[in-house]
Amino acid sequence: MTYPQIDPVIFQIGPLAIRWYGLMYLLGFVAAYYLIRHLCRWRRLPLEDAGVSDLLFYCVLGVILGGRLGYVLFYDLSYYLEHPLQILAVWQGGMSFHGGLSGVVVFASIFCLRKKLPLLLTADVLVTAATIGLGLGRLGNFINGELWGRVTDAPWGMVFPGAGPLPRHPSQLYEAGLEGGVLFALLYLFHRRRLSPGVPFFSFCLLYGVFRFAVEFVREPDAHIGFLWGAATMGQLLSLPMVLIGLIGLGWVLLGRGRE
Repeated sequence: MTYPQIDPVIFQIGPLAIRWYGLMYLLGFVAAYYLIRHLCRWRRLPLEDAGVSDLLFYCVLGVILGGRLGYVLFYDLSYYLEHPLQILAVWQGGMSFHGGLSGVVVFASIFCLRKKLPLLLTADVLVTAATIGLGLGRLGNFINGELWGRVTDAPWGMVFPGAGPLPRHPSQLYEAGLEGGVLFALLYLFHRRRLSPGVPFFSFCLLYGVFRFAVEFVREPDAHIGFLWGAATMGQLLSLPMVLIGLIGLGWVLLGRGRE
Protein backbone atom coordinates (compact mmCIF):
# COMPACT_ATOMS: atom_id res chain seq x y z
CA MET A 1 0.00 0.00 0.00
CA THR A 2 1.08 3.57 -0.61
CA TYR A 3 1.91 5.57 2.48
CA PRO A 4 -0.20 8.75 2.41
CA GLN A 5 2.20 11.65 2.30
CA ILE A 6 0.48 13.95 4.81
CA ASP A 7 2.34 17.11 5.71
CA PRO A 8 2.92 16.98 9.51
CA VAL A 9 2.36 20.76 9.55
CA ILE A 10 -1.30 21.71 9.07
CA PHE A 11 -0.47 25.36 8.46
CA GLN A 12 2.25 27.81 9.40
CA ILE A 13 2.19 31.53 10.10
CA GLY A 14 5.74 32.85 10.30
CA PRO A 15 7.60 30.83 12.96
CA LEU A 16 4.33 29.45 14.38
CA ALA A 17 3.56 25.98 13.02
CA ILE A 18 0.40 24.04 13.85
CA ARG A 19 1.17 20.33 13.60
CA TRP A 20 -1.11 17.32 13.37
CA TYR A 21 0.65 15.64 16.30
CA GLY A 22 0.03 18.59 18.60
CA LEU A 23 -3.57 18.79 17.40
CA MET A 24 -4.06 15.13 18.27
CA TYR A 25 -2.91 15.80 21.84
CA LEU A 26 -5.24 18.80 22.08
CA LEU A 27 -8.21 16.82 20.77
CA GLY A 28 -7.38 14.01 23.18
CA PHE A 29 -7.45 16.32 26.20
CA VAL A 30 -10.67 18.03 25.07
CA ALA A 31 -12.38 14.67 24.49
CA ALA A 32 -11.10 13.44 27.86
CA TYR A 33 -12.64 16.45 29.61
CA TYR A 34 -16.12 15.82 28.22
CA LEU A 35 -15.92 12.06 28.69
CA ILE A 36 -14.80 12.46 32.31
CA ARG A 37 -17.78 14.77 32.92
CA HIS A 38 -20.12 12.22 31.38
CA LEU A 39 -18.70 9.27 33.32
CA CYS A 40 -18.72 11.21 36.59
CA ARG A 41 -22.46 11.64 36.24
CA TRP A 42 -23.03 8.06 35.12
CA ARG A 43 -20.92 6.49 37.87
CA ARG A 44 -21.97 9.05 40.50
CA LEU A 45 -18.44 10.29 41.09
CA PRO A 46 -18.83 13.47 43.20
CA LEU A 47 -16.87 15.85 40.98
CA GLU A 48 -18.21 19.11 39.58
CA ASP A 49 -17.14 20.60 36.23
CA ALA A 50 -14.52 22.81 37.89
CA GLY A 51 -13.17 19.76 39.67
CA VAL A 52 -12.91 17.92 36.34
CA SER A 53 -10.73 20.74 35.01
CA ASP A 54 -8.52 20.56 38.09
CA LEU A 55 -8.24 16.78 37.84
CA LEU A 56 -7.33 17.00 34.16
CA PHE A 57 -4.65 19.57 35.00
CA TYR A 58 -3.12 17.17 37.51
CA CYS A 59 -3.19 14.42 34.89
CA VAL A 60 -1.51 16.62 32.28
CA LEU A 61 1.30 17.28 34.76
CA GLY A 62 1.58 13.57 35.39
CA VAL A 63 1.73 12.78 31.67
CA ILE A 64 4.44 15.37 30.96
CA LEU A 65 6.64 14.83 34.01
CA GLY A 66 6.17 11.08 34.24
CA GLY A 67 6.42 10.55 30.49
CA ARG A 68 9.65 12.50 30.25
CA LEU A 69 11.21 10.94 33.33
CA GLY A 70 10.19 7.48 32.13
CA TYR A 71 11.84 8.07 28.76
CA VAL A 72 15.03 9.29 30.41
CA LEU A 73 15.21 6.30 32.77
CA PHE A 74 14.03 3.53 30.46
CA TYR A 75 15.19 4.52 26.99
CA ASP A 76 18.32 6.71 27.04
CA LEU A 77 19.69 7.10 30.59
CA SER A 78 23.37 7.14 29.60
CA TYR A 79 22.83 10.04 27.18
CA TYR A 80 20.94 12.16 29.70
CA LEU A 81 23.51 11.50 32.42
CA GLU A 82 26.06 13.06 30.09
CA HIS A 83 23.69 15.86 28.97
CA PRO A 84 21.43 16.53 31.99
CA LEU A 85 20.09 19.83 30.63
CA GLN A 86 18.59 17.95 27.69
CA ILE A 87 16.12 16.36 30.11
CA LEU A 88 14.22 19.66 29.99
CA ALA A 89 14.09 19.73 26.17
CA VAL A 90 10.70 18.02 25.91
CA TRP A 91 9.99 19.84 22.63
CA GLN A 92 12.62 17.65 20.98
CA GLY A 93 10.52 14.54 21.66
CA GLY A 94 11.05 11.58 23.92
CA MET A 95 8.09 10.53 26.05
CA SER A 96 7.33 7.14 27.59
CA PHE A 97 3.76 5.88 27.89
CA HIS A 98 4.60 3.71 30.89
CA GLY A 99 6.28 6.65 32.60
CA GLY A 100 3.33 8.88 31.77
CA LEU A 101 0.89 6.35 33.23
CA SER A 102 2.95 6.18 36.43
CA GLY A 103 2.96 9.97 36.61
CA VAL A 104 -0.81 10.14 36.22
CA VAL A 105 -1.28 7.52 38.94
CA VAL A 106 0.83 9.59 41.35
CA PHE A 107 -0.71 12.99 40.58
CA ALA A 108 -4.28 11.69 40.34
CA SER A 109 -3.84 9.90 43.68
CA ILE A 110 -2.71 13.17 45.27
CA PHE A 111 -5.78 14.90 43.83
CA CYS A 112 -8.10 12.16 45.09
CA LEU A 113 -6.65 12.30 48.58
CA ARG A 114 -7.01 16.09 48.68
CA LYS A 115 -10.61 15.98 47.43
CA LYS A 116 -11.50 12.74 49.27
CA LEU A 117 -12.52 10.98 46.05
CA PRO A 118 -12.68 7.18 45.70
CA LEU A 119 -9.38 6.11 44.16
CA LEU A 120 -10.52 3.11 42.13
CA LEU A 121 -13.61 4.74 40.67
CA THR A 122 -11.62 7.83 39.71
CA ALA A 123 -8.99 5.62 38.10
CA ASP A 124 -11.73 3.81 36.15
CA VAL A 125 -12.93 7.10 34.71
CA LEU A 126 -9.46 8.37 33.87
CA VAL A 127 -8.20 5.31 32.00
CA THR A 128 -11.38 5.19 29.93
CA ALA A 129 -10.91 8.83 28.92
CA ALA A 130 -7.21 8.18 28.23
CA THR A 131 -7.96 5.63 25.49
CA ILE A 132 -9.13 8.39 23.15
CA GLY A 133 -5.85 10.24 23.54
CA LEU A 134 -3.92 7.01 23.02
CA GLY A 135 -5.67 6.32 19.75
CA LEU A 136 -5.26 9.88 18.49
CA GLY A 137 -1.61 9.95 19.55
CA ARG A 138 -0.87 6.85 17.46
CA LEU A 139 -2.58 8.47 14.48
CA GLY A 140 -0.25 11.42 15.03
CA ASN A 141 2.72 9.03 14.96
CA PHE A 142 1.43 7.63 11.67
CA ILE A 143 1.05 11.07 10.10
CA ASN A 144 4.58 11.96 11.25
CA GLY A 145 5.88 8.75 9.68
CA GLU A 146 7.54 7.64 12.92
CA LEU A 147 7.53 4.54 15.15
CA TRP A 148 6.96 2.36 12.10
CA GLY A 149 6.83 -1.42 12.08
CA ARG A 150 9.20 -4.12 10.93
CA VAL A 151 9.68 -5.18 7.32
CA THR A 152 6.80 -7.26 5.99
CA ASP A 153 5.51 -8.83 2.79
CA ALA A 154 1.88 -8.37 3.86
CA PRO A 155 -0.26 -6.63 1.21
CA TRP A 156 -0.92 -3.71 3.58
CA GLY A 157 2.77 -3.03 4.21
CA MET A 158 3.86 0.57 3.59
CA VAL A 159 7.13 2.21 2.61
CA PHE A 160 7.70 4.92 5.20
CA PRO A 161 9.91 7.93 4.39
CA GLY A 162 13.22 7.54 6.16
CA ALA A 163 12.68 3.83 6.88
CA GLY A 164 14.34 2.43 3.77
CA PRO A 165 12.88 1.05 0.53
CA LEU A 166 11.11 -2.01 1.99
CA PRO A 167 7.44 -2.10 3.05
CA ARG A 168 6.79 -2.19 6.77
CA HIS A 169 3.91 -2.89 9.13
CA PRO A 170 1.87 0.26 9.86
CA SER A 171 2.15 -0.64 13.54
CA GLN A 172 0.97 2.83 14.56
CA LEU A 173 -2.46 1.99 13.11
CA TYR A 174 -2.51 -1.38 14.90
CA GLU A 175 -1.90 0.40 18.19
CA ALA A 176 -4.44 3.12 17.41
CA GLY A 177 -7.10 0.49 16.81
CA LEU A 178 -6.27 -1.70 19.82
CA GLU A 179 -5.17 0.84 22.45
CA GLY A 180 -7.69 3.42 21.29
CA GLY A 181 -10.77 1.89 19.68
CA VAL A 182 -10.97 -1.58 21.23
CA LEU A 183 -9.96 -0.49 24.73
CA PHE A 184 -12.40 2.43 24.71
CA ALA A 185 -15.31 0.24 23.59
CA LEU A 186 -14.64 -2.40 26.24
CA LEU A 187 -14.06 0.01 29.13
CA TYR A 188 -17.09 2.10 28.24
CA LEU A 189 -19.18 -1.07 28.17
CA PHE A 190 -17.93 -1.93 31.67
CA HIS A 191 -19.08 1.48 32.86
CA ARG A 192 -22.49 1.07 31.25
CA ARG A 193 -22.89 -2.23 33.06
CA ARG A 194 -21.82 -0.57 36.30
CA LEU A 195 -19.21 -3.16 37.09
CA SER A 196 -17.45 -2.93 40.41
CA PRO A 197 -14.97 -0.04 40.85
CA GLY A 198 -11.54 -1.19 39.76
CA VAL A 199 -12.68 -3.47 36.93
CA PRO A 200 -12.14 -0.87 34.16
CA PHE A 201 -8.80 0.26 35.59
CA PHE A 202 -7.31 -3.19 36.05
CA SER A 203 -8.78 -4.32 32.72
CA PHE A 204 -7.00 -1.38 31.12
CA CYS A 205 -3.69 -2.42 32.68
CA LEU A 206 -4.14 -6.03 31.55
CA LEU A 207 -5.37 -5.36 28.02
CA TYR A 208 -3.02 -2.49 27.24
CA GLY A 209 -0.12 -4.65 28.38
CA VAL A 210 -1.28 -7.56 26.20
CA PHE A 211 -1.95 -5.36 23.16
CA ARG A 212 1.34 -3.51 23.44
CA PHE A 213 3.28 -6.74 24.00
CA ALA A 214 1.71 -8.29 20.90
CA VAL A 215 2.21 -5.28 18.60
CA GLU A 216 5.86 -5.05 19.64
CA PHE A 217 6.45 -8.25 17.66
CA VAL A 218 5.84 -6.27 14.44
CA ARG A 219 7.07 -2.84 15.60
CA GLU A 220 10.63 -1.80 14.89
CA PRO A 221 12.51 -1.44 18.20
CA ASP A 222 14.20 1.83 19.06
CA ALA A 223 17.41 2.05 17.06
CA HIS A 224 19.58 3.08 20.04
CA ILE A 225 18.23 0.20 22.18
CA GLY A 226 17.42 -2.64 19.79
CA PHE A 227 16.47 -6.00 21.23
CA LEU A 228 17.07 -6.90 24.86
CA TRP A 229 16.96 -10.19 26.76
CA GLY A 230 15.58 -13.05 24.69
CA ALA A 231 14.98 -10.73 21.71
CA ALA A 232 12.39 -8.81 23.74
CA THR A 233 11.91 -5.08 23.26
CA MET A 234 11.84 -2.42 25.95
CA GLY A 235 8.13 -1.93 25.28
CA GLN A 236 7.47 -5.60 25.98
CA LEU A 237 9.48 -5.64 29.20
CA LEU A 238 7.65 -2.54 30.47
CA SER A 239 4.28 -4.04 29.56
CA LEU A 240 4.75 -7.24 31.56
CA PRO A 241 4.27 -5.51 34.96
CA MET A 242 1.03 -3.99 33.63
CA VAL A 243 -0.27 -7.45 32.72
CA LEU A 244 0.65 -8.75 36.17
CA ILE A 245 -0.97 -5.78 37.95
CA GLY A 246 -4.09 -6.20 35.83
CA LEU A 247 -4.43 -9.89 36.60
CA ILE A 248 -3.86 -9.50 40.33
CA GLY A 249 -6.13 -6.45 40.54
CA LEU A 250 -8.98 -8.11 38.64
CA GLY A 251 -8.73 -11.18 40.82
CA TRP A 252 -8.92 -9.04 43.94
CA VAL A 253 -11.85 -6.96 42.71
CA LEU A 254 -13.93 -9.74 41.16
CA LEU A 255 -13.39 -12.34 43.85
CA GLY A 256 -13.52 -9.98 46.79
CA ARG A 257 -15.98 -7.28 45.78
CA GLY A 258 -18.30 -8.39 42.98
CA ARG A 259 -20.66 -5.83 41.45
CA GLU A 260 -21.90 -2.46 42.63
